[in-house]
Amino acid sequence: MENGVGPGYDRRMLERQVAIVTGAGRGLGRAYALRLAAYGARVVVNDAGVAADGGATAEQPAAAVAAEIGAAGGAAVAHGGDVGEMATG
Repeated sequence: MENGVGPGYDRRMLERQVAIVTGAGRGLGRAYALRLAAYGARVVVNDAGVAADGGATAEQPAAAVAAEIGAAGGAAVAHGGDVGEMATG
């Protein structure tokens, strides 16, 4: 999985590590999730999938990013819950 990683890149740097990235469906969170996966981390891609105003949408950006990581040879799972709620798990 390349993802534009530059010199000194070691695919195994984060091997056997798990990264949980909140807000990973878009923007900076997405970029962090992709980069962590490029370094070998297994990634929990968390994004509630809400609109910019906090309203509900049918979008599932976490699933899209997890699929992108998987297609590039990485390991990721999507999580759409609110990490601020204990019941989310």
